[in-house]
Amino acid sequence: MTYAGTRLILDADSHLMELPDFLSAHATATIRNRLPSLGEALTGQFDPNANTSHDGHPEDVVRKLVGLGDNLTRGPKWHDALGAFNGRERSQALDLLGFQRQVIFSSFCARLIFDAPDLELRYGTASAHNRAMAAFCGHDRRLIGVAMVPLDDPERALAEIEVAHNLGLGAVWIAADAPGGRSPGHPLHDPIWRSLAERQLPFILHVGSASLTIDDEWMNDGRPEQATARGGAEVIGSKDLTIIHHASHRFISVLVLDGVLERHPGLRGGIIEIGAGWVPDMIRRLDHAVDIWSRSEPHLAEMSRKPSEQICEQLRFTPYPFEDVGSLVNESYPELYLFSSDYPHAEGGRDPIGRFDRSTASLSEDDRHRFFAENFLTLYPDSAA
Repeated sequence: MTYAGTRLILDADSHLMELPDFLSAHATATIRNRLPSLGEALTGQFDPNANTSHDGHPEDVVRKLVGLGDNLTRGPKWHDALGAFNGRERSQALDLLGFQRQVIFSSFCARLIFDAPDLELRYGTASAHNRAMAAFCGHDRRLIGVAMVPLDDPERALAEIEVAHNLGLGAVWIAADAPGGRSPGHPLHDPIWRSLAERQLPFILHVGSASLTIDDEWMNDGRPEQATARGGAEVIGSKDLTIIHHASHRFISVLVLDGVLERHPGLRGGIIEIGAGWVPDMIRRLDHAVDIWSRSEPHLAEMSRKPSEQICEQLRFTPYPFEDVGSLVNESYPELYLFSSDYPHAEGGRDPIGRFDRSTASLSEDDRHRFFAENFLTLYPDSAA
């Protein structure tokens, strides 16, 4: 018996755990000496003295991890997990998990790429990342690797999207910023959206598409001795959680109001590991915005579909394990939400299926199947084969 048991599971969010040379081993000679330090990003997450290599964990460790069987999600996390940094070992993990497909994101590279100080470094680092991701996923069609492509320079972005597609990667992670100081709906970006739609590559906004943390002034509460969880990679505090969706909320709202989804009905997008509690209200606000402002902003009246219809048809969201998926569906649409394990990150918890089973218990079996599997196919239609 696998962890998934008899339920069909398509996992919209999991991660590889980079080793220090993840980028440098796949970078061109012209960019290698300028790469941002992945070693610094791994501080607190990776023990440089650990017995690890690109070949995976030592054989005795692999035997112990495989021995966990369908309890794999209750075992070690981060770099210590089965398949954390070796693709063939990840296939073993997937056999035990029983997921039919699993989307793979990197863990520590997003801000190194999107915040790189110049375009040469930004695109050179992204290219190294994408080759490394393809190397991790390329041997197993169940693994869907996610490329990273900055959109600041549309011509370079188009070229890197083509490379990522040729590498066999299945989605494109973008920043939730105004690319190149422009709205994502700027005409310069239309070739990008068209290319993604034609190639059936969804764009992804993932945690890390914007800063994880609230601005420092909001942490100045006059109590320096007060403890906070903020610190290492992907460790946020209570205040950070309240605003972590803001950049993606803004990006999607502007994308809709500028007509990108309307002009490109074949475009698909996933908003991943940012929670989904904010989604029903965003949809309501967008429908209200178009209804109220369509006279003073005539381009809004030209939409053939309401924002709610566009979003329902073209976008998908992963709730956090602590969110009530049944309530989200009742407030919006059952087509919108996706299962995610976040394996092998600790945030996914020790039993993500169990938690989502409980939070979807009020739904019909058809809607639960949509959550665990069917809605995934909107983003990754080839997975139905």
